[in-house]
Amino acid sequence: MTEFPFTLATPPRFAGPLPQEADAVIVGGGIVGIMTALFLARAGVRAVVLEKGRVAAEQSSRNWGWVRQQGRDPDELPIMIEARRHWQGLAQKCGDAIGLQETGVTYLARTEAEMEDFAAFAKLAGAHDLDSQVLSPEQTERLIPGTGARYLGALTTPSDMRAEPWTAVPAVAALAVEEGATIVENCAVRGLDIVAGRIAGVVTEAGRVLTSRVLVAGGAWSSLLLRRHGVSIPQVSVRATVAATQPLPEIHAGAATDELVAFRRRQDGCYTLSAGGRHQVLLGPDAFRHFRSYLPALRADPTGPGLRPYAPRGYPDAWTTPRQWSLEEITPFERMRILNPPAEARDLRLMRQRFQSLFPELGPVAFRRTWAGMIDAMPDVVPVIDRVARLPGLFIGTGMSAHGFGIGPGVGRVLADLMQDKAPGHDLTRFRLSRFEDGSPIRPGPAL
Repeated sequence: MTEFPFTLATPPRFAGPLPQEADAVIVGGGIVGIMTALFLARAGVRAVVLEKGRVAAEQSSRNWGWVRQQGRDPDELPIMIEARRHWQGLAQKCGDAIGLQETGVTYLARTEAEMEDFAAFAKLAGAHDLDSQVLSPEQTERLIPGTGARYLGALTTPSDMRAEPWTAVPAVAALAVEEGATIVENCAVRGLDIVAGRIAGVVTEAGRVLTSRVLVAGGAWSSLLLRRHGVSIPQVSVRATVAATQPLPEIHAGAATDELVAFRRRQDGCYTLSAGGRHQVLLGPDAFRHFRSYLPALRADPTGPGLRPYAPRGYPDAWTTPRQWSLEEITPFERMRILNPPAEARDLRLMRQRFQSLFPELGPVAFRRTWAGMIDAMPDVVPVIDRVARLPGLFIGTGMSAHGFGIGPGVGRVLADLMQDKAPGHDLTRFRLSRFEDGSPIRPGPAL
């Protein structure tokens, strides 16, 4: 397996060929697109994934690698419980490439308000027969010993798991191909082919593909593609910085976070670190256009995201990125095949300091690798999983809001059934596209 991060120098593993027609086309080779293709292929549907760069090269390989039920929005939780079962099946098929281990997820509390939130989730978890528990200070110390902090308690879910994103998603992609899907890397979709108000195919840099069903699962690029065709979603791009330490003694086998630092044990003996909930919203015209939609989330967590005055050139919401283009010309998707933001130096310093302070016996902690990813965020911190009523044949699976890796198999199964006109098996009201247009109040979900 090629070393993360993926670049254009990484040889394509999935070269097609590009078919002239398909039963379903999926735009985007991230966790959602790949999982949807797998479930479509298992149903005998000729599914084609078109990826402008490399499979999982963007946020799907750059996330924390948590497979968690804990802390989910109440409407996400049933899909996530299903996703956990799918991850177990995928690990049996793909082996060590998934890196799946049941080591638990823990949230650590310093305030009474956090403990109240934990108690509320534990009540929700009980209604779903989930093993989440609220821990006392003494129980917390026994679970994660040796911390330099004194916590009021914790919320932990022992059945939650961890996995290795940068190997897991390509492994599932290979499985999808084995089971009948087609994946074409280095093939950007320039736009949708619409005839008489319905989806008739897609136009790629390599030619047209005829199809009656298209799923846009392009992560941070979804809004840009959809806007060209008159479909507006209030999506913003959020940069999150992450690091992998050098190999360290095992201080905790699972994943945990407080308000300052998040950490997860890795398959390679290192730890993945992030600066808790500290992210940067890169402002561009779409972010300003939808600013009002984000006011409830900002009021709920005014110290959460940092704002950057502009998105860099070539990014999906940069001021210079065109919103309209001819299908015969090179598009923004071809100009930036892999969105590879630099890590934020200040965040790296903070996460190192906080982790060392939390576990002083480790001494100085060195980073083996640092990176950042662009999260496709929505105002209510839950995704859009829906069909587009005014463009029959168009489906959307985006806005995973930093929660997409763990829930990806569940969302993929749901989308695969939606695209076959089957009942999805879950109530998707919370994830409908029209919630941003029908006057419904924005109800922010959990931030983690």
